[in-house]
Amino acid sequence: MKNSLTAAGALAVAAMLSACSPDQPTVQAPRPVRTVEISYDNVRETNRYVGTVQSRHEVDQAFRVGGKVAQRKVDVGQFVREGDLLAVLDDSDYRLAEEASRQQWAAAVELARQAESDRQRLTALKADGSVSAADDERAHTSAQTAHATAEAEARKLELARNRFKYTVLRASRSGVVTSVRFEVGQVVAEGQPVVSIANPGEPEIVVDVPEDHLAAFKEARFKAWLASAPNETFDVALRELSPQAAAQTRTFRARLKPESGRSLPLGATATLVAEREVAGIPIAVVPATALTQSRGQPALWVVKPEDLKPVGTVSLEPVVVLGYRNDEVLVSGPPPRALVVTAGVQKMAPGLKVALPDVGGAETNTMQQAAR
Repeated sequence: MKNSLTAAGALAVAAMLSACSPDQPTVQAPRPVRTVEISYDNVRETNRYVGTVQSRHEVDQAFRVGGKVAQRKVDVGQFVREGDLLAVLDDSDYRLAEEASRQQWAAAVELARQAESDRQRLTALKADGSVSAADDERAHTSAQTAHATAEAEARKLELARNRFKYTVLRASRSGVVTSVRFEVGQVVAEGQPVVSIANPGEPEIVVDVPEDHLAAFKEARFKAWLASAPNETFDVALRELSPQAAAQTRTFRARLKPESGRSLPLGATATLVAEREVAGIPIAVVPATALTQSRGQPALWVVKPEDLKPVGTVSLEPVVVLGYRNDEVLVSGPPPRALVVTAGVQKMAPGLKVALPDVGGAETNTMQQAAR
């Protein structure tokens, strides 16, 4: 009896050891994943740009002569009409120059009158042979020279008068003063911009477009809103696109105007959305977290579901990336309705069993709507 109990105990211990043996394979449960369903329906390419509101017509006003500023008549934000006084220079030197030019012109006129009188006198004496033909010719030449000198001095006087008038700067058009770049007492150079005047009735949104967006930008439709009113979206139309990139930023300046004639505050920050339908190439939208790499090339983990089971097997498939958004990627390659892993892609391995709790779920529906 004792021997039989000893044998039974040994068998029980052996059974327990065999159950704990590391040689027995362990069955891993399928790993839960989040997926989206690939859809190629009516994909739109959307890009956003931040720009500013500027006037289509903005003029930099400058004095046509240099000098010391004596008066300033405008401030930033002030509305001025064509012909209004903007600023005045010290005109002392220009007044003296005009007076000197007037005196020179008066002297030249007197010399021309005297030369003409001499010519007429010699012409009368030539008739009775009192003077030679050479003297008469010299008198004609002197009269013509004196007359030309008087004409030249008259033009100099006119220039001096104009420069005297240029010491007063007046608005060349009606609009709002957007900048003032001088103060009383400052010496400004001839042609130096001192006041900018913009027409508030023709506002435009100005943005800079990168070179790789240029082709799509030309074919896009545009909407915009202001930072001060983000819920008020309005349509805009492309009016001008620079054919040459800026030297420093290598971007192309675009100017767009509101289609409804909407009034916009100058200098405001605006967000522009350029949307374009991509035709001819099947494109799907997937979250940026789904994108990974295979041998240095972009790829996605695609799930092949098993029949009548909420599980599937993942495989790494290469894709073509056609564009990027803020948190999405435009791709082409996977078949329609394929399930793509969107989270934890760094933990995937070929042939790995995964659970599909989100098949047909909220995320899948959301991505399908975004693609449309």
